[in-house]
Amino acid sequence: MRDLTACPECDLLLNSTHVTATKGGATCPRCAAELFRRHPDSLERSLALTCAALVLLFLANSFPIVGLNIQGHQVETTLFGTARQLWRDDMPIVAVLLLATTVVIPLVEMLAMAWILFPLRFQRRPPGFALLIRALQLAHPWAMVEVFILGVLVSLVKLSHLADVLPGPAIWCFGALMLVLAALSTVLDHRTLWQSWERAA
Repeated sequence: MRDLTACPECDLLLNSTHVTATKGGATCPRCAAELFRRHPDSLERSLALTCAALVLLFLANSFPIVGLNIQGHQVETTLFGTARQLWRDDMPIVAVLLLATTVVIPLVEMLAMAWILFPLRFQRRPPGFALLIRALQLAHPWAMVEVFILGVLVSLVKLSHLADVLPGPAIWCFGALMLVLAALSTVLDHRTLWQSWERAA
């Protein structure tokens, strides 16, 4: 009774003996919905994308996001500088939410993924595996890099008629980070993680 799979569409509960798995994954026998998808070298790809995301997140917070050129006077700001200014403008909740959703939670998420994937890659069981998996599922909806990028783009369009807008290196890093996180969500398979944990020593 350990290896059970629930269909995400019709809630049919299937035992591993009733799931017909192919090289690409498996589908529900009742509604034909996709139960899971297999990716070759899933752990290695997930680990590589996690490391790339950590590097991009570090770079995105080290360089200016955007610069404004107003009558020859150029102003640049980083993400931390933006949060600091929001705090000074009596908007502490917005400042905390900005840092939490674009820096803290994505960083914790990536570090937790690295903590899980590094030992599994070498067939070792990471400490606190089950707790970290549950924590990642809870934290993931709060990592809002995509929402931040959309907000920055809207702001740039609105400011373009007031000043010369100069996109900084950080905005490109955040854009690349968004793509890397999207790729990670498609490659990472929780079923593969649990199976790797069961095979590990």
